[in-house]
Amino acid sequence: MKLTPWEVEGIVDYSKLIKDFGIEEFSKVIDKISDPHHLMKRGVIFGHRDYERIINAMNSKSEFIVMSGFMPSGYPHLGHKMTMDEIIWHNDKGGYAFVAIADMEAHAVRGLSWNKTKEIGMEYIKALIALGLKKNSLIYFQSANQSVKDLAYILAEEVNWSELKAIYGFNSETTLAKMFSTSIQSADILAPQLSQFKGPKPTVVPVGADQDPHIRLTRDLSYRVNVFSLERVDEVVRIRSRKGRDYLDKIEEMLEFKYKRYDEHIDVYEDFEKVEKLVRDVELSIGGYAFIPPSSTYHKFITGLTGGKMSSSKPESFISLLDDPKEARKKVMRALTGGRATAEEQKRYGGIPERCAVFELYMIHLIKNDDELDEIEERCRSGKILCGECKRMAGDMIENFLKELQEKMDSVDLNSYEILM
Repeated sequence: MKLTPWEVEGIVDYSKLIKDFGIEEFSKVIDKISDPHHLMKRGVIFGHRDYERIINAMNSKSEFIVMSGFMPSGYPHLGHKMTMDEIIWHNDKGGYAFVAIADMEAHAVRGLSWNKTKEIGMEYIKALIALGLKKNSLIYFQSANQSVKDLAYILAEEVNWSELKAIYGFNSETTLAKMFSTSIQSADILAPQLSQFKGPKPTVVPVGADQDPHIRLTRDLSYRVNVFSLERVDEVVRIRSRKGRDYLDKIEEMLEFKYKRYDEHIDVYEDFEKVEKLVRDVELSIGGYAFIPPSSTYHKFITGLTGGKMSSSKPESFISLLDDPKEARKKVMRALTGGRATAEEQKRYGGIPERCAVFELYMIHLIKNDDELDEIEERCRSGKILCGECKRMAGDMIENFLKELQEKMDSVDLNSYEILM
């Protein structure tokens, strides 16, 4: 298995990702979420980092941010729609949405011209809005967001070559532009918390599993650039300063809790969240960032229609949001299914929906109602429905979906949204 933000090879072992990289199982927090997204309930969103912060914000109606981005190296397809749906769901739950069109990354990594990245990027924006993104959002091209670029330079001061090599597998052939794009990515994630935007707020980044290296690096950087750090030690919250012990004096002046002062740190005997808020307020008052480490959710990769993973070099393996609806229907009719070799065997032994690209379309994109999905699964397993009929149903659904979506995309009023381009 090879898994980087730019390349996925082999069979992805999600349990191994959870074990090796410290991703938490999403199933352990789903009961705390009111009306969870269908991708959460169906296990497509399989992992998270620190998502409890977002759950607490949603349940308490507190402000939070949802941030993710898209590299415009190819036109948007159903794989990208998964992330779009997650952004929109959090947006509907009250999150302020920041969406980056990663044109700098597409230029550095894929070699696309700036004009081409702008052209493709606009299709992502129209699709997001057509799918339901609300106006409490900011959409921007990386190259047009000076705040992101300024922050990226500051974050780059905290990272060295050895660390990038360890995280991303960079080598002597890696260009400086590609290396710097990782800093831009981290700045994308943290920039919403800058004072000129929303300020420090819990931030969730919905991504595919291949983007976890960016999340791990960004979480580390959020700690490194803050003035103060906090950690739980036994029954106390320990506060340290990265800029010298004099800064601890400013914390001590504001403390209203029981504490003990040491030369290099302060131990506070109080609830972590209360201490964290006080420290954050002090840091902001002295011009610091007070970044809250970003949370993240991870979804599984959608299977290609021809089996294996989707590939941009194989148009028949995916459905683009810009595909002609009738052509998309034909792709579904040619898709690999979990059916048996013959109709007679299918009726006798039933199908295998977990191996079926068409059933995956139902589960992820086409059917939101759980009872309806369960009925299709039962009919498949029992052999009551054959693959041809099932494909025709899915083909009709995808054709209608794309017709409606593309009509909405054509009528999107971009002027009513805040877009930096």
